[in-house]
Amino acid sequence: RTHFDVTDIKRRERRKNPEAPFKTSTLQQEAAKKLGFGSKRTMRLAQNLYEGIELGKSEGAVGLITYMRTDHVRVAESAATTARSYLTTHFGKEFLSDTPRLFPAGKDDATQGAHEGIRPTEPARSPESVSKFLSPEQLKLYTLIWQRFMASQMAPAVFDTTTVDFDLGRYLFRATGSVVKFKGFLALYKETREEGDSKALEDEQALPAIEPGEHAPVRKIEPTQHFTEPPPRYSE
Repeated sequence: RTHFDVTDIKRRERRKNPEAPFKTSTLQQEAAKKLGFGSKRTMRLAQNLYEGIELGKSEGAVGLITYMRTDHVRVAESAATTARSYLTTHFGKEFLSDTPRLFPAGKDDATQGAHEGIRPTEPARSPESVSKFLSPEQLKLYTLIWQRFMASQMAPAVFDTTTVDFDLGRYLFRATGSVVKFKGFLALYKETREEGDSKALEDEQALPAIEPGEHAPVRKIEPTQHFTEPPPRYSE
């Protein structure tokens, strides 16, 4: 066949919220995927950032991140407020979430007053402002922690998704795609995906403008067969 007739089009808006700040396990996972760091290397660098980095004569040694061994993602209200002030200045109010996201611990959690998630101790201290005091590896990890925390206070990303059906009677062919309508937190941070992970909305292809009844030219038909696959093997 030289063309397919478009029989149905569905368009809808979808939103994607940012992830919570890191806890120990998610920091190790993301540092492995994004930076190629093993868990021991990640924790050693995080320990350096937590214990203190010399930031010149005026400031002395400063701990740049909160405690890196935590199962919580809770955020102090003061830290969220500082982050939101920084984001308003550097991105604009439209990039902020409607309300501060504090990711409170569950009511049954007896250790609610314990550690927060892993975040910069001073959210307004950008990676650029401390880069000359850090080793390249320390800077990479600090940037990852800073971006993930700051993104958690940002607005959702908004996508326009389109599904196009070509009903040929015996077979139904379908094409899906999405385009970013508003970047939101993706303007600052994008989670890394591994082989075997489902495709993220922001990675889907865009479809051309098309309406029901139109003839879509067929360039090539490739038959493929999909089997259910086991989840990818655990990384370190």
